[in-house]
Amino acid sequence: MKVIIFDIKRYAIHDGPGIRSTVFFKGCSLRCEWCHNPEGIESNPEIMVHSERCAEECSACVFECPQSAILKDGNSVVIDQAKCDLCGSCEQVCVYEALEIVGKEVTVEEVMEDIEKDRIFFNESGGGVTFSGGEPLMQPDFLESILVELRERKIHSTVDTSGYVSFKDLDRISGKVDLYLYDLKLMDEKKHINYTGKSNKTILENLKKLLDRGISVVVRIPLISEINDDDKNIRMTAEYLHTLKNIKQINLLPYHKGGYEKRKKLVKKKSRKTFQAPSDKRINEIKRILSDYGFSVKIGG
Repeated sequence: MKVIIFDIKRYAIHDGPGIRSTVFFKGCSLRCEWCHNPEGIESNPEIMVHSERCAEECSACVFECPQSAILKDGNSVVIDQAKCDLCGSCEQVCVYEALEIVGKEVTVEEVMEDIEKDRIFFNESGGGVTFSGGEPLMQPDFLESILVELRERKIHSTVDTSGYVSFKDLDRISGKVDLYLYDLKLMDEKKHINYTGKSNKTILENLKKLLDRGISVVVRIPLISEINDDDKNIRMTAEYLHTLKNIKQINLLPYHKGGYEKRKKLVKKKSRKTFQAPSDKRINEIKRILSDYGFSVKIGG
């Protein structure tokens, strides 16, 4: 059994309790305009160009490409998408690491080999492994298999999900995962469709079903200025969550521009408008509003 991932981040401290290894799956059903991991949206490998690393005097990738898909453009390169077959030859000869194939196929055994390297940090910090993306539940068979492996090895597991998945897939892994990190973006359905490409109905329904089963869930709210940080959305979110039970914590995640910068480097992605994080003052106001409803609220995490 194999899956395509685009990164394994070691020593992560913001993806669940303790020190963690975070495995990033490729593929997501949503198209959030502010996505901080745009390289995780498409299911297949992609090529990323780091123009700031490219040397003007070097043309090794141009000569090496078997498809003649690369042209030199000053201190960067232009890649013909119609010709590029992602063979990786350019990446291998680029001594400046300006070209990167994002996404590789791995097995459960290969991922577990990487995870085991950090077991001592998990044990000492109360950490473990987090599966993120993209959307890890787009690959439910692989995810279930590796969660079973972690459970047998007594390693804490966390799944970071948008919630826009089949509840059947959520339910099948619920007895094998220790914690869900569950994203809530917008309560207004029309705005949710406008900014993510999908309705929020499935997301809200799945959250309620998980909590009704007593599953451990941390709700995470990405905060984007002038998109979802207004009083109306925050209070609608608080009132909805107040009708539910067993919410362990709410984490507020201020927007950062890393996703915009990565999007510019992806050959197949068009750069979209930039977004901003709310001010520190506004973030603390939002924390207070949610805390007033009785929730434990944390900024970050």
